Amino acid sequence: MSHFTFGTLIVNNADKPCFVSDIMQKSLATNVKRHEVWAWAMYDFANSGYTTVVITAIFNAYFVAVIAGNAPWATLAWTLALATSYALIMFVAPVIGAYADAYAAKKKLLALTTTGCVIFTALLFYAGPGTLWLAIPLIILSNFFYGSGENLIAAFLPELARGRALGRVSGWGWSLGYIGGLVSLGACLAYVTWAQERGLLAADFVPVTMLIVALLFALASLPTFIFLRERAVPQPHLLGKNPLQESFARLKQTIHHARRYTDLRRFLICTVFYQAGIQAVITLAAIYAQQAMHFTTQQTIMLIFVVNITAAIGAFSFGHLQDRIGHIPTIALTLLGWIVMVLLAWAAQGPPMFWLAANLAGICMGASQSAGRALVGLLSPATRRAEFYGLWGMAVKLSSILGPVTYGMVSWVTQGDHRLAILITGSYFVAGLLILFGINIKRGRRAALRQAS
Repeated sequence: MSHFTFGTLIVNNADKPCFVSDIMQKSLATNVKRHEVWAWAMYDFANSGYTTVVITAIFNAYFVAVIAGNAPWATLAWTLALATSYALIMFVAPVIGAYADAYAAKKKLLALTTTGCVIFTALLFYAGPGTLWLAIPLIILSNFFYGSGENLIAAFLPELARGRALGRVSGWGWSLGYIGGLVSLGACLAYVTWAQERGLLAADFVPVTMLIVALLFALASLPTFIFLRERAVPQPHLLGKNPLQESFARLKQTIHHARRYTDLRRFLICTVFYQAGIQAVITLAAIYAQQAMHFTTQQTIMLIFVVNITAAIGAFSFGHLQDRIGHIPTIALTLLGWIVMVLLAWAAQGPPMFWLAANLAGICMGASQSAGRALVGLLSPATRRAEFYGLWGMAVKLSSILGPVTYGMVSWVTQGDHRLAILITGSYFVAGLLILFGINIKRGRRAALRQAS
């Protein structure tokens, strides 16, 4: 697994294990092999192409400029389509998590959500100028299956990593995920460059990139389903209830006993706010680059390509930093970085400052996403991890509605003032930072351990 090693750390003596390999093994839970963690991280590699190409870099700008014809309401229409998919995930995710816990079915459900995302992403090939009736349902369905799978793969993390290494192992997955985004985006960039050299228009080459993303997602996720084990065991079932009724009953129990998890609950509220800002950046980065900074499609793809590199570095580096300085200081540091990023993007009058802001966003994105996932695992009782990751997913999806829709509404009301939109959206990072300081990690961990015992 060369992606986890740096040459300066490797011991050349073949009779001794390399230093990095030793650190990795000490980070893993009992009976977890390194190839299994690689297989888990490969899902981040696989699904990142969807968010990078469809949500962040190519299809979103294509939707606004080509499918919706640059109408004044185009950006709002895009954000509302995504908001609909996130609302569906919010309603379904905790139930899926409860079902996965009760029946030890994370891997089976992950296979189902992966298949759905791959199929509906491929069908975006048929979305062209004026096909809002097709593009909107397909983006809703593909993003719904993507988001549901994202929650399920996250629920494997506490089974694979030791408690003190959750941040580190989570960072491995996120950093490899950004590399996966680079691979998908690089393949699409190569095709887009080839197509533009031959005089093809966006309506000709963007649909093909959807097929590229779907194929790479399907192929790269195969190691996950081959090597990753389902370690959870079925929980005692509730008598007289079918699986759906039992899932809702377990979810009701979790909400009823939520007072036991004060710090987890507070962190989920914090997540809603700071993730609102992050999701706005992810969803609207290409639109902002083209509408406010007047980037071409090729320049935008190159920008996102470079930002994925800095995001991978941020996820990997801050994952290790998180285990050293603590979860709260790490997240606080990244939120301060996000606030600076928003101010730079708002003030940027030319490419240099905007490139600086974008790469700062990349570093903070990888760090804050990875740190949040690890902290949920630390604060969750072992018997309800998938369910609590479902709640975390619900919080993230709520933020995915608030942030982008806030941006879309501001841009619509102000007749396309994207600078004001990003500045107002940045206030979510300030709110998240203020809420963060009220979380007590030790108290929250004790509550999770008491419930697990």
